[in-house]
Amino acid sequence: MTRQVSLSVNDMPIDLDYFVENYLDHVAGGMISSLNDTGEIKTLGLIIDNEGQVTITLNGTDVPLKYFPVEIIKSTIEGMVAPLKGVESAVNKLELHIER
Repeated sequence: MTRQVSLSVNDMPIDLDYFVENYLDHVAGGMISSLNDTGEIKTLGLIIDNEGQVTITLNGTDVPLKYFPVEIIKSTIEGMVAPLKGVESAVNKLELHIER
């Protein structure tokens, strides 16, 4: 499977090794797959803006989110990327893109 995973935190691109790519792909993909009315993931865009709002685009379509999934997704993703090399400060803005 050819997969592309890219991550930027606070507008800085973060280099990802094979393990981190797989981890982000599987965890983010699992969270999104657990939401109602989602299907196979071909492209996934996940943005956490500087106001803490979460936007998810799945296969070119925005995914509506309620408060609880937003908080779980935001907390999980921020917690996963905080210890990565290149993330120097608090996560204020994050962009994760996955293409499968």
